[in-house]
Amino acid sequence: MKRLSLFALVLAAIVGLCVLAPAQDAQSEDVPTISFGSDCTWPPMEFVDTDHNFVGFSIDLLMAMEATGTFKADINNVAWDNIFAGLAAGQYDCINSSVSITEERQETMDFSDPYFEVKQGVITAQGAGITSVEDLAGKVAGAQLGTTGYFAIEAIEGAEAKSYDEIGLAVEDLYNGNLDAVICDDAVAFDFALQNEKYSQTLTLAFLIESDTPEYLGWAVQKGDPNGVLPILNEALAAVKASGQYDEIFAKWFNQ
Repeated sequence: MKRLSLFALVLAAIVGLCVLAPAQDAQSEDVPTISFGSDCTWPPMEFVDTDHNFVGFSIDLLMAMEATGTFKADINNVAWDNIFAGLAAGQYDCINSSVSITEERQETMDFSDPYFEVKQGVITAQGAGITSVEDLAGKVAGAQLGTTGYFAIEAIEGAEAKSYDEIGLAVEDLYNGNLDAVICDDAVAFDFALQNEKYSQTLTLAFLIESDTPEYLGWAVQKGDPNGVLPILNEALAAVKASGQYDEIFAKWFNQ
């Protein structure tokens, strides 16, 4: 009788699991998958590590947001020079690539709530004597094409702007003496100039360009948000901030 009761209980448990499994699968299918285009050449925000994994502050932030159970993230490495065209063509739902929210960009796309504040950092050779925007007059400065760093160079009177497909190429040219400066987001400038083993011995983060208008990063979607992505991202971002996870991720990448 004992054996029969035990068998019956085990059988009931198995049947119960079989009944529950489709319900769980159905629930997971209800969670939308959001595809992201990400130019993973922008350390420490988004980049590819030695094991070919996508890593960085924004990647960790997306993973924490995904863990809230409101969406699944599908991250695709996309070259920066094609990233906005790819969004417009519907190749992915959203751009996760340290995109600054600007008035010009808001004319053609919509943005999530801001998730990070940046300033523009100026990288130079150590001892170059460049300590202000005025010192860049008559100098050649490099930046990634289509970034706010490149726009900053164009706004400096007397400075010559040189564009690159990737910020790493600009830093390498500076390292080789072919540029006077490189301008990019301060977190990226800090990483290349002060943390990178190759460059930190000869380059430095000379100064930050001050601005009256704060510069924030956001996730970009097609104008009008046709796929309804923004409410999902904003809700998940708010939840991660409220839980304290945002501060933990920030400390992991920017504890210095």
